[in-house]
This record gives sequence, C-alpha cells and structure tokens, in this order.
Amino acid sequence: MIKQLTLLSLVASTILAADSMQVDTITVKGKSITTNIKEVSKEEVKSADLAEALSKNVPSVSLVRRSGIANDILLRGQKKDNINILIDGAKIYGACPNRMDPPTSHVLVNNIQNIEIQEGPFDVENFGTLSGVVKINTKKPSKDTTGEVNVNIGSFGYRKASASISGGTDRVKVLLSASTEDGEQYEDGNGNTLAEQLILSPSPATTHYQTQHQNMDAFEKKSFMGKVYIDLTDDQELKLSYTANRSDNILYPNSKMDALYDDSDLFNVGYTVKNLAKYSKELSVDYYYSDVEHPMSTKYRVSGAMMFMTSALDSTISGIKVKNSFNVNDVNVLIGLDASTRNWDGTYLMNGVTNRGKSIQDVDTKNRAIFTKLTKDYGKLNLEFGARYDSTDIDTQGTDPDNDYNSLSAHLFGTYKADDTTEYFAGIGRSSRVPDARELYFTSAPMPAVRHVGTPTLDETYNTEFDLGVNKKYENGAIKAKVFYSMLDDYIVFNASKMNINAFENVDADIYGVEVSGLYLLSDELTFDYSLAYQRGKKDNALVGQTDTDLAEIPPLKANLSLGYEPTEEDSLTLNLVAVDSWDTYDANNGEQELSGYTILNARYNRDLTHGFDITLGIDNIFDKAYAMSNTYKDLTLITTGVAVDDVMLLNEPGRYLYANLSYKF
Repeated sequence: MIKQLTLLSLVASTILAADSMQVDTITVKGKSITTNIKEVSKEEVKSADLAEALSKNVPSVSLVRRSGIANDILLRGQKKDNINILIDGAKIYGACPNRMDPPTSHVLVNNIQNIEIQEGPFDVENFGTLSGVVKINTKKPSKDTTGEVNVNIGSFGYRKASASISGGTDRVKVLLSASTEDGEQYEDGNGNTLAEQLILSPSPATTHYQTQHQNMDAFEKKSFMGKVYIDLTDDQELKLSYTANRSDNILYPNSKMDALYDDSDLFNVGYTVKNLAKYSKELSVDYYYSDVEHPMSTKYRVSGAMMFMTSALDSTISGIKVKNSFNVNDVNVLIGLDASTRNWDGTYLMNGVTNRGKSIQDVDTKNRAIFTKLTKDYGKLNLEFGARYDSTDIDTQGTDPDNDYNSLSAHLFGTYKADDTTEYFAGIGRSSRVPDARELYFTSAPMPAVRHVGTPTLDETYNTEFDLGVNKKYENGAIKAKVFYSMLDDYIVFNASKMNINAFENVDADIYGVEVSGLYLLSDELTFDYSLAYQRGKKDNALVGQTDTDLAEIPPLKANLSLGYEPTEEDSLTLNLVAVDSWDTYDANNGEQELSGYTILNARYNRDLTHGFDITLGIDNIFDKAYAMSNTYKDLTLITTGVAVDDVMLLNEPGRYLYANLSYKF
C-alpha cells in the first residue's frame, strides 16, 4: 500500500508539473468548500458553548442538545468520530461513551480566534476525516501588551467572567487566559426546568432527581489557557501551549446519569523552521497530548438514594505530525508523517468505591500514516490532489479479539475562476475511519445484567463523495451554493433490535444534500444574510430484524435568515430568524420520533463604547417557543420506559433567554 501511495503521488506530480524543476515561494490557497468563521470570541458572547455557535453560523451543522453546556454537533447528518475536530491542530476525544463530553466541549468560545470547517473527505493531513474536519484555532500571543475582560450574565442564573492578557518582546510572546462560568437549570418554553421536564416525560420515577437535587445548578465550569511563542531565529519558531478545563456537576436529564465532573488537559508543542534546504521551504513538527476524565453517576437520581452507580472513564491521546513543504515547477508539494495513540478505559463503581467490572477494557488505537498533497494553478484553474495511507491497530486488554485496519484515501479537487465574480468548484474524494472502542468493545453496567453492546467484528467505514458548487458575487451581494452526494460503505450504525448485544452494525448507505448561503446589501446600513441546508440519508438495506431504511440523525430542512442594521460605526442591531421543518423522515426502528417544525426569532444589539468598553445585549427565542431540535436515536443511552419506540424522553430547548455582555479591551 505504501508503494501505491508513492505511485499516486508520482502520477499526480506528473499531471500537475510540466516544465523543468524549480523551487519557488509557496502559496497555499483555501478550498472553496471551506467555511471560515472569524472573530468567534467577539461575536459569540451568549455562552461558552461552541456547539451552539457552530449551529448558528454553518447551515450544515446542527446542535445535539444534551444539557446547558457540553453539547454535540452533527455535520451533514454525521456525528462523533465521523467528524474530525482539532484544537490548534491537536486531537482530543471525550471519555464518555454517551457523548456527554464531545470534543467541542473542551474549548471555550472566548478563547477562539477563528474556526475553519471543511466539509467532505478532502482532508489527508488528519486521521479519520469522514464527513468533514472542524479546525478550531485559538488566540495567539502578541508582542504588544493587550488584554480583555468580559462579564456575562443571562437568564436562568447564567454568569460568566473571563480575562486574558498577552504581551512580550520581539523574540518571546506570552498569552494567559482564564474563565469561570455557572448556570442554573434552564426553563423551556413551557416554563419547565430540566428536572421538571424529566418528571413530565414518560420515564420511570427512579430516573427522576432526588428532592434535594431537583433545584441544583446545571453546571459549573472553569478554564485556563497559556501559550508561549518563541522565535529562536528569524526562521525558527517554538510554540508551547496548555489548556485546562474543569467542569463539575453537569446535569443530563434525558440520560440515566449526570457527570460528577469532567476534567481535561491539552498540551501542544510545535516547532517550525523555514528555508531549511532547497526541498524544505517549511518543516514543522507538532506534538500533542490530551487527557479527559469523566465519571458519570446516578448519585443525584432517585435510584441512587441508597446505592449509586458510577461509570468512571478516562480517555487520552498523544500524537506527532511532521510536515515538509516545498515547490517544484510551480507545484506546491506537501509530504508528511502522522502518528497517534488513543487509549480509552472505563470501570463501573458502586458508591464510588467498589469495582463492578469494566465498561471499556483499556483499549489502545494506534495509527501510523503517510500523506501527500499537491496543488498547482493552470491559469484560471487550481487543482489539488491529496492521498493518505493509514495503518491502524486496535488492541484491547479484554478477551475480545484485537483489530487491524489498512486504508488508502485520496481526493482531487478543482476550482475554476471564470471571472472576477464567478468561481466554480468540484471535487471527488474517498476517506475512511475505523471503529472506536465503544463500537467494538463496550460492555453495559451489570444492572440488571451485563451486555456486550460493542461488536468486535466491525469493518472500517469508507466515504466516497462528490461535491459541486459555485461562488457568485454581485454588485450588492454574494451567493454560495453547493451539492454533495456521499456513498458510505460499511457505515457504522446502532441496531436497537439487538437488545444491546453486539448492537453496532455495518451497513451501506447514502447521504446527499444541498446548501445555499449568501448576503445582500439592502443599503449602506442594512444587510440581509441567509443560509439553507437540506440533507437526506438512506440505508441500502434495513438492519437485521428491522424494516426502516431511513438513516438516523439526518436533520430536516433548516433556514437561517438575518437582518443587520448598522446606523453608525459604533452601533449594530441584528434580527435572526431560524426556521426548521418538521422532522418527519426518521429511523423509527432505532428510537427516533417525529419532531414538530419550529420558527425562532432572536435579536442582538452591540455598541462600542469609549475607552475600550463594548456592550452586547441579546434575547433568544423572543416568543418563548417550546420546541425540541435533537432527536432520540438510541445510539445514545437515553431515558425510556421500554414500552414503545417513541417513549424516549425528548429534551426541549431553552425558552426566552436574555443576556448581556460587557467587554473591556486594552
């Protein structure tokens, strides 16, 4: 397979290069398929929840509501390991098999500079990019002394304070950032708290919160980020960073357990040297290590009044990546090596002490890869070819068999600039991702009986996808439209008919969709922004023992319309309308149910005050609508009576929410 990758690289080099070899300055162009969300920390001040920010800014991203914070996302109808999420180029995996601590929960909005979302299988630099990659870039230190202080308050007892300071010299730059936030249980549009939603749901009384815990806060969270950038020479840079997140007592009402705490640590070390040699214009070596501890428990529920069960899990990953870039005959060449080891381990405890068995048997996922990417301009046409070969070993300390996977990924992506106002783009790619330790080996709690939920014989998933789109600029606006068709081989899904015994299954499936976004300048003061996303997904065949071929977690038609008014340079007012169609195409065999459509109106006002002060006032869900946006796919362990497929507890979104943020910069 290594020879195949080398051959592909040589063939692509031949196609992209035409004259005698020469070395020149490297120019890297972003794909038209990439969405860049800028100034995240300035614009997204409502809360520290990144998932909410992404769902508001990207039409193909949908929110998966789990609690007041620590929510998850869907990208083009796919979730969990199907999406590659990177924080400053580093991976972090949540420890919870029930997605209480997804990767997006381990970085706070106030620390983010910008986010790049690249949809589709067009990323060869990172392991496991199936539906897309989300690259989160946090703030960088500066030489000049700067700082920022934010104080935020909101409905339902939400409070947040954050501060950052940066400064240094020509050679050494430092950034320090810290925050603290907490919130009470939010109320939905019917006025019910999280605990009250649980009481009113079709759930056993044993899953309800104990009386003394029914009014407890929904979460507490503290964070710290520190960075040091050192210019060793004019051509050499060393980057060091550390991020810590500490969350306590996070309530997950439609799950059977809550998180006692959720702690994560992320370390990054990066070294870059430029102009090292003729064929090394930029060489970078990046190392990262992350650790997540997540004990979830029935301690606050009625079932835990006498004895409570805790599922304590730990997830770590360490990785190193080496990249070298140079230019040959106007072809930008990138070659690299990528290696990582992910460990996942879990134990059941009774009353926080007594060992009741393993949930995940100390599983290591070891990946080693080589990749290349070549880009070249042919007049108005830009072509990119990428390829990656992965070798992955998954080893468990349990009695189940180990697994080995080998795969070759590749893509060809082209952008044609017809004129100054019109750009067409198209791509075809194939990528893969291996099963994770939960899908392979997870074992349920020994109450009432141990069940082997994982399926040790799973194959890895492949995505072969076509993307096509256009960017068009007008005198007073712009529009971007794209369509995609994704063919998924051995897609990993959950089969609820198997009663939690080898419940994960491979199936072939298709997902296709369309996305449209743009803006129109109504006047010098008025701007109209719009976006729309639509996806559909089907299994080629129903799962074993089932009849429904609808693919789970494919959200309905979603439209986002915004009207911005800026009468002065200091003032801005935004009205935002979110309209979502009813979720009437769903996987009924696996716990999903029909959800009503909804329309939500939000408003936001910002004013730049004097002497570095800035104030933002906002109100979400102005008409206090009661609605749910997250479905009840049984891939997650949600509260149910076990009587019918539609008895899973739906979690409503927050009702009318008012917030204010005061910022001071120097």
